[in-house]
Amino acid sequence: MASTASLNLDLTASNLRNISNALKAEEDGKELRKELTKNMREALKPGAAQAKSAIMAMSSVTPHDGPALKTSIARKIRPEVRITGKFPGAKIKAFKTKNLRDFPNAPKRTNRASGWRHPVYGNREVWVTQVGKVGWFDRAFEGQGDHYKRQVQFALADMVNRIASRSD
Repeated sequence: MASTASLNLDLTASNLRNISNALKAEEDGKELRKELTKNMREALKPGAAQAKSAIMAMSSVTPHDGPALKTSIARKIRPEVRITGKFPGAKIKAFKTKNLRDFPNAPKRTNRASGWRHPVYGNREVWVTQVGKVGWFDRAFEGQGDHYKRQVQFALADMVNRIASRSD
């Protein structure tokens, strides 16, 4: 693991950009950048698994011939890491479900208290409001934000230590 001194490294956009620039300057910088992003993603994978588990625990009322809502949403939850660009950082994201019954915003709508409106199956004139499992995404990480931030910081600190050891 990383040394305690390296853990004082703040997880900021500026620090990520500086590390990315240092990696570009290295001979094998491309490989090091890939390894850094991979390690940061790995640090967030347990959180993504928790979010997937939370959506799969949502109750289903009626069976449907179309693609499964919960499974489609769970498939779109994954860690996202960017170490360059305008908004570098690491997060767990529920991406849009583009091919899911004309319901691309399913992850967002199933998470909110007001739910979503849709026509009744087989009757396009009658609309109903449906509520998913309110807060399923947000509650999956309750009390664990610091843990995941620390794990990403460990990945960053390991890479910083690796780069620094080359210049000794």
